[in-house]
Amino acid sequence: MAGSGKVVTYGELDARSNRCARLFRSLGLRPGDSIAFCLENHPRFFEIAWAAQRSGLYYTPVSSRLTPGEIAYIVNDCGARVFLTSAHKADEAAGVRAQIPQATARLMLDGAADGYASYEDALRSESPEALADEREGQDMLYSSGTTGRPKGVRLPLSGQPAGTPPPLLQLMSHLYATGPETVYLSPAPLYHAAPMRFCMALHRLGATTVVMERFDPCEALRLIERHRVTHSQWVPTMFVRMLKLPEEERARYDLSSLRVAIHAAAPCPIPVKEQMIGWWGPILYEYYAGTEGNGFTAIDSVEWLAHRGSVGRALLGEIHIVGSQGAELPAGEIGGVYFAGGASFEYHNDPDKTAASRNEKGWSTLGDIGYLDAEGYLYLTDRKANMIISGGVNIYPQEAENVLVTHPKVADVAVFGVPNADLGEEVKAVVQPLDMGEAGPDLERELLDFCRDQLAKYKCPRSIDFAAELPRHPTGKLYKRLLKDRYWGGHATRIV
Repeated sequence: MAGSGKVVTYGELDARSNRCARLFRSLGLRPGDSIAFCLENHPRFFEIAWAAQRSGLYYTPVSSRLTPGEIAYIVNDCGARVFLTSAHKADEAAGVRAQIPQATARLMLDGAADGYASYEDALRSESPEALADEREGQDMLYSSGTTGRPKGVRLPLSGQPAGTPPPLLQLMSHLYATGPETVYLSPAPLYHAAPMRFCMALHRLGATTVVMERFDPCEALRLIERHRVTHSQWVPTMFVRMLKLPEEERARYDLSSLRVAIHAAAPCPIPVKEQMIGWWGPILYEYYAGTEGNGFTAIDSVEWLAHRGSVGRALLGEIHIVGSQGAELPAGEIGGVYFAGGASFEYHNDPDKTAASRNEKGWSTLGDIGYLDAEGYLYLTDRKANMIISGGVNIYPQEAENVLVTHPKVADVAVFGVPNADLGEEVKAVVQPLDMGEAGPDLERELLDFCRDQLAKYKCPRSIDFAAELPRHPTGKLYKRLLKDRYWGGHATRIV
C-alpha cells in the first residue's frame, strides 16, 4: 500500500483468502452464490476478492463513494447474501444495514458496529488450508451509472478448477510482457474493473502490485522512482494532472524503470498523448474494452503515432460499424461500434438493456460511436448518449473537450447539449479552471476563441460556465448526467 507502507506477502494472501473462503462456506454460500463488499483501497481488499474467486462465488465490489441508498441498491440487485465493509465506511454501513435484508451476514473490517460482526474475529476460527473443491469464481461489476441506475454485468461461471488462467492473463502476458519480476503501480480505486482485474491477474504471476490509496500526481511519480515500477495503468485525467505540474517537479523523479504505461477507460486527447509520449517515451499502450468482455482493441505508441487518435485494432471480437438504420458502414463512416464473436454477457435483472445491446445479427455494443480506417484501426468519436443534435446536425462533444482540456488554464472540462428553442440543443461547456479566481467573462472569451481556432464554429460551445470541480468518477468517467440535469430541469423530454 503506497501511503501506509503496509505490505501483504503472498503467503499471507494465500492463508487469509483460504480462511475467508472457508468463512463464506460456513455461512452457507455455495458456488454460484454472491457476496458484495464496499471498501476503500484497503490492504485486505484482495483477500476477500480472492476468497470469492477461488471458491466459485460471484463477487461485487461496490464503489466506496456511493450513498447508503445507492450501495443498498447494488447489494440487493446482485443478490449478495454476505456484505462486507470497513470501519472507515461506518456511517454508510449504518445507513445500509436496514436496507439489505437478504444479506443475512454483515461483516466489518477494522472494528465492529451495530448490525455488523467483526471480520477479523470471524476469520480466526477458520483454517488457512484451501477448500477441497476449489473452483473459479467471477466478478460481477456494476456500470458507473453515468446514465440512469448502474447495472451489473453478469458473465457465466467457467466451472474450471481454481488456478485456471483467465483470458486476461494471457492477453496481458502477450501485450505487456508481464511476469514475476513485474512491479505494477495501480493508482485508481480497486472497485473498478481494470484496477481489480489487472492486479489479480498479476497476482497469478507472482508480480508486485503497488496500490495507491488515492491518486496524487506528484506521489505517483515518486512511487515510480521509489519502487522501480515497471508497469502502470492510468486514465487520461491523470495524464492531464501530471502534465500540468511545474516542469521542475516533473523532472525531479527518475522514471527510467517504467517500461509499460497502459491507459484506457476514457478517450485520451491527441495532444495529451503526444505530450506523454514525448515525456515518457514510446511506452504508452492503449486499449478499448468494457466490463462486458465483448471485445478488446489495443495499440502501442509506434502504431498510434502512425494512426493518431486510434484505440487500435481488434484482438478479441470482430469490429463492425453500424448506421442508424442498421446497415453496416464502410471505412471512414461514423456509426455505432459493435463487436461480433466476443464473450457472452447479460445485464443482471435488465433483459431490456441486454436486448438493446445486441442487433439482429447478434453483434453487441457498449454504446460508443466511431469509425474504422482502411487498415482496420478503430477511432472513437463519442458515446451515443452524449451526442448533441443541434438544428438536425450531429455534434460529438468529445471533439471540443479534447481541444479545451489542452488549454493551459483548464484543469477539466465537460461539453454537452442544453436546451435551445430554435435548434433543440446548443453546445455548452462547463470548465474547471486551474485557478478558480480567473473564472469569468475574460477567460470564457479566451477559451471560446481557443476552441474556434481549431474546430468548426458549430462544434464549439456557445457559452462556458465555470465550476470548482466536475463530477468525475475516480476512474476517469464524467457524470455528465449530473451536469445536464442542471440545465434540463423543467423539460419533460430532451426534445425542445
